Amino acid sequence: TKVTGNLDDCACDVETINAFNNDLLYPKLQTLLESDYFRLYKVNLNKPCPFWTDHSHCGVRDCAVKPCSPNEVPEGIRLSSHHKVSHQKMKVEPTGCSAVFSSEETREAVLDWSKHDDEAERFCVVDDEESPDAQYVDLLLNPERYTGYKGPEAWQIWNSIYEENCFKPYTVPRPLNPATFYSSTGNEGERSLPLCQCVEKRAFYRLVSGLHASISVHLSARYLLDNWFERKWGPNASEFQQRFDSELTKGEGPKRLRNLYFLYLIELRALAKALPFFQQASFQLYTGQLEQDQKHKEQLLDILQLARSFPLHFDETALFAGDREEAAKLKEDIRLSFLNISKIMDCVGCFKCRLWGKLQTQGLGTALKVLFSERQIEALPKSRTGWPTFQLSRQEIVALLNAFGRVSTSIKELQNFRSLLSEQQ
Repeated sequence: TKVTGNLDDCACDVETINAFNNDLLYPKLQTLLESDYFRLYKVNLNKPCPFWTDHSHCGVRDCAVKPCSPNEVPEGIRLSSHHKVSHQKMKVEPTGCSAVFSSEETREAVLDWSKHDDEAERFCVVDDEESPDAQYVDLLLNPERYTGYKGPEAWQIWNSIYEENCFKPYTVPRPLNPATFYSSTGNEGERSLPLCQCVEKRAFYRLVSGLHASISVHLSARYLLDNWFERKWGPNASEFQQRFDSELTKGEGPKRLRNLYFLYLIELRALAKALPFFQQASFQLYTGQLEQDQKHKEQLLDILQLARSFPLHFDETALFAGDREEAAKLKEDIRLSFLNISKIMDCVGCFKCRLWGKLQTQGLGTALKVLFSERQIEALPKSRTGWPTFQLSRQEIVALLNAFGRVSTSIKELQNFRSLLSEQQ
């Protein structure tokens, strides 16, 4: 399971990523994600599956998601999420999360950066925020971990993602075998992609595979170890090996982990590219707690500056660099495929898995949106005059940072598993 050396299609190596993430970026990012702005995510978990009739909702209690009550969400977040600003001064009063206060200038700034309609650049479904069924969820109180959700239903999700959306070559057997999928590694949906595929299609496949690998690492790291007397979660080295050991996965496990590192590079590059958007004076991490909001913006900018300082970034200029018409069509094919994957998340039977699946696909979709909007970001006005050339909603921002937080955590957990397996041996 040990992965070393250079990564395909990149000028980067695993060792550089490990040192940069585990020693520098990971600690700062985890602190930021504990703030009110980033721990509260609005999501509709009651949307029906658009592709097949699904009655297989997980009955295990750990599959459940507990939403926030209204008084646990700072009013500033509720206002910015609904794109509405009241011109009345708010009273300062405590809520379940924090004291709330605001100013006219801050509220107007919220409106400025939340009006933009970028439907053509969306890589995932982002209508949850406007749905009457959408609720705020505290991500810290609903952590991603193993819930017991597995078997044919889980296989059906990944099978649909890989078979319908991943530009897989016809040499791969179809359909995937559900028996091998959930009886052995739980990751049998992944297959290596031959180098004859164009770099764009290969990159898209590796992103999906990397996301799958990242989720598998999370579930192995927070596995239900004691179900009888005291519910206890912790690392399960055996489960990790079943998913990633080279011998147990017929050589596929290390490839999955290399795709995880590739996903890390893509999302890291997007954070670095997004820096000018977040540097705008009009942008705020608005919750209504003015001092805390400013502090957290400074922390965010520090993290993004750190991301930009990474010495071996992925070079996205290699993507879509050929014939203009062909490149535009390929980009649209990838956008629509990713849009479809985000819809498949509404078919996940475990609500906690659905929550984190939707968040991580939206986060990756937002990262792709950033990477494909470089010119618009560079053209951002230096002042509030003029219409913004690029926008991110609060929902996209929260998903972008938390999704990268999940991948960053996966890289950190790999270090922990290496130590654990070394001790066992």
